[in-house]
Amino acid sequence: MAWIILIVAGLLEIGWAIGLKYTEGFTKPLPSLLTAAAIVTSMFLLSVSARTIPIGSAYAIWVGIGASGAALLGVWLFGESLSPARGFFLLLLVGSIIGLKLTSGH
Repeated sequence: MAWIILIVAGLLEIGWAIGLKYTEGFTKPLPSLLTAAAIVTSMFLLSVSARTIPIGSAYAIWVGIGASGAALLGVWLFGESLSPARGFFLLLLVGSIIGLKLTSGH
């Protein structure tokens, strides 16, 4: 169950990272509120999952899910470039997330 909670926390991390773009410097109330709620919920769920999963693995996976998801959504939603090198390093990041999961011992 802790892994599912951690994945949801990572997905919320993607949500708030992308949400920052829509807040326009926290000048738009609804996007700002949703982004803040996603930040708080994501961190809370990370803390819950870290009761079972070692914090080093949990934090690295949480950040990795957020970073890779935000980078991919940045390409899709905002037209950011995806060079072969950037794609390669995103794949390495995803591979690292999977490796941490497989070697965490839980």
